[in-house]
Amino acid sequence: MRLIGFALLIALATGCGVSKTKKVEAEFATFLAQHEAKVKPLSIAYAECSYEAAVSGSDSLYTKAADFSVQLTKVYTDKKAFERIKQFKSSGLIKDSLLSRQLDILYLYFLGNQADTAILEDLIRKQSNIEKQFAAYRPVVGGKKLADNEIDDILRNSVNSQELEQVWNASKMIGSQVEKDVIALVRKRNELAKGLGFSNYHEMSLKLSEQDPAEVEKLFDELDVLTRDGFASVKTEIDSYLSKRFNMSTDELMPWHYQNRFFQEAPAIYSMNIDKYYENTDILKVTKDYYNGLQLPVDDIIDRSSLYEKEGKNQHAFCTDIDRSGDVRVLLNLRNNGYWMNTILHELGHGVYSKFNDPQLPYFLRDAAHTFTTEAIALMFGRFYSNPYWIRDNIGISNDEVNKIKTDCRNTLRLEQLLFSRWSQVMFRFEKAMYQNPDQDLNKLWWDLVEKYQLLKRPEGRNQPDWASKIHIATFPCYYHNYLLGDLLASQLYYYISENVLHSVPGEESFTNKPAVGKYLMENVFKPGMRYPWEEMIEKATGEKLTAKYYAKQFVNP
Repeated sequence: MRLIGFALLIALATGCGVSKTKKVEAEFATFLAQHEAKVKPLSIAYAECSYEAAVSGSDSLYTKAADFSVQLTKVYTDKKAFERIKQFKSSGLIKDSLLSRQLDILYLYFLGNQADTAILEDLIRKQSNIEKQFAAYRPVVGGKKLADNEIDDILRNSVNSQELEQVWNASKMIGSQVEKDVIALVRKRNELAKGLGFSNYHEMSLKLSEQDPAEVEKLFDELDVLTRDGFASVKTEIDSYLSKRFNMSTDELMPWHYQNRFFQEAPAIYSMNIDKYYENTDILKVTKDYYNGLQLPVDDIIDRSSLYEKEGKNQHAFCTDIDRSGDVRVLLNLRNNGYWMNTILHELGHGVYSKFNDPQLPYFLRDAAHTFTTEAIALMFGRFYSNPYWIRDNIGISNDEVNKIKTDCRNTLRLEQLLFSRWSQVMFRFEKAMYQNPDQDLNKLWWDLVEKYQLLKRPEGRNQPDWASKIHIATFPCYYHNYLLGDLLASQLYYYISENVLHSVPGEESFTNKPAVGKYLMENVFKPGMRYPWEEMIEKATGEKLTAKYYAKQFVNP
């Protein structure tokens, strides 16, 4: 009888616990539904307005988008709602995995916005104003306004050092125009972060995105050591090529000779001209056909998108998920060349990640596991533009041509990756140091880092805010490290898919007309959304934690 009574007592106690758990979970589910009803329409309105502003360049639309952003931010500044979230979290009674994950995510969203609403609104207005200045800026050289594509063409193709210096300098003048605004924005961001208990905005940004700043820095230190010698070697190759191109000694080479405003993309130093494969190709059709062959169709994304240049339009490229329910769009400024082949593959990589989320997941989990995991998909697909097997399978070159160019293709991609890795070091370390002390000499800091990590020579006597001419520092703060993390994951996924899904040879695999690739990505990367923290998603998808070994295998010691 005692045993029966004891068992009954346990059952009753357990039943009470289960009942309390269900009650609290039901309350949280109601909270989520009410919160979604506030957030979703504002998010859609902001995304639509922001996209149309970027397409049109309209001041009124930029202002309207900022208004929606302010309204959306105010939802997350609600201190009573945040108190309820903290209560749900401290109760320990949210056991359901999907509810628990949403609770973790919303906690971080709210935490990042528990600041004075006047500060948050000021931040949004300041950032929107800087974004407008970048969108409208067209440097004037020789009395002619130049769009970004024209600047890039001159820097890539001209052999006139005087012209290159003029164009490079003109491209940097936006930095002087926005410098004071950007520094004011940095100080205001730090003010917000310190008010929330963080040492600065950089630390806050990483922690709120579920990244450990010390671990990220440790990874960058590892990659610095890993890529340093290889980069120094290819930099010597670049300098040798450019000294012949410009008929000058390597000591005379200056930043404007390296075919890019920031030396973030590889100069064309090998005999292969990648643009020739695309100059008479409909790269839009090629891209559609490629993604269709993966059974990841993008026709509807393209139909909703803005694809070509026009006055006032944002000159960069991006992908946006308007509603987490299939309305995905890209903004491009297409030309038939290798750069834009890479870019359209990249942006539609983002596009399919968003489009093929799981509609059965709750709204707040219908997003990428992390911002760098969607970058990984975009980067993995973008790399194919210079893969000779991909060019053969999608553009139609012969096997003889593949054999002829494959060494240069491999060297070009390796050069691009090593160069971008070093550029990412500059961006990561500059932003980290800038947010630690925005009052230091940022012009000097910038060039000290450029010299150390990119091995570029500082123009004599130059004291200009060249750092401020990089739009990401103002409008995508503390984000750039995610590109490099994305590169690591792109290599990890590429090797896993090649070896374990297709049972083929990495490097020679283009994924062309391989629906198994689309199926694997949908089931293991896209549909999980934010169901799991990013570390867990990667391990489930590839059998390993995020590692640099495949990146090293592919690019450092191929």
